[in-house]
Amino acid sequence: MTVPQAGPATGHQPSSLELDRRAFRRGRSQRSVLLAVASTIAFAVIVWATVINTAGWANVQESFFDPAVAIESLPKVWDGFLLNLEVLAISIVTVAICALVLALLRTLRGPVFFPLRAIAAGYTDIFRGLPLIIVLYLVGFGLPTILNTRIPPVVLGVLALTLTYSAYVAEVIRAGIEAVHPSQRLAARALGLSYGRTLRHVVLPQALRKMTPPLMNDFVSMQKDVGLVSILGAIDAVAAARSEVATTYNFTPYVVAGILFVLLAIPTIRLTDWYAARLRQREQTGSVL
Repeated sequence: MTVPQAGPATGHQPSSLELDRRAFRRGRSQRSVLLAVASTIAFAVIVWATVINTAGWANVQESFFDPAVAIESLPKVWDGFLLNLEVLAISIVTVAICALVLALLRTLRGPVFFPLRAIAAGYTDIFRGLPLIIVLYLVGFGLPTILNTRIPPVVLGVLALTLTYSAYVAEVIRAGIEAVHPSQRLAARALGLSYGRTLRHVVLPQALRKMTPPLMNDFVSMQKDVGLVSILGAIDAVAAARSEVATTYNFTPYVVAGILFVLLAIPTIRLTDWYAARLRQREQTGSVL
């Protein structure tokens, strides 16, 4: 008996309706690109006509964007910027530890823990309401006076940042913990896990995915606020720029310091956007028709 030969395998052919949809999407994408290019050119023309092509632009460029002054002031501003990075690196660790403790205190169950919950809630209310610059003044000038001793500005800056940002980060962590469905916690306890192991192995890993984008936004804010430690007498990027401005009578060093802070923040901002988009895509998988 002769076995019939199988014909060549044919792949799935999209329907005419699907082909029309794809053509419509391609046309819409092309129109979007052309519209974006046209609006960008129009915006550039408006900026050139209203800002650059004006009599005062030369004075602005001379006072804020002088390349010679920027190159001359960059080494001193960079040395001060390293101090900002040092304060930032230490503050990240201290804020993470203190904020996690505060968040866990606020999520404790049972009436016996009410005093701890009240203290943690009062702390977050106070330091979320106080401006950072006031905390810097209170810590930077009040603490050495009370202790009657000299404290390095780096230590005072780290302490002020920790006191302030621990309140913000603690609320983000608490919100992430409470966003995990209670059934997850109950199931873990039913399997015999203790309260600590439930937090470590079940609750916190799920909460971390939800609270990572707001935590990264707080990190960006802290990157900027480390520039305020200059009011404590620390020779950071802002203080070094101020010294250069007093010498050159030109504001370009401030722009140099600002560019350094922007370059520090951009990778974190882009990483935050990428992670938020990736998380949103994972949550919406299967929901796009």
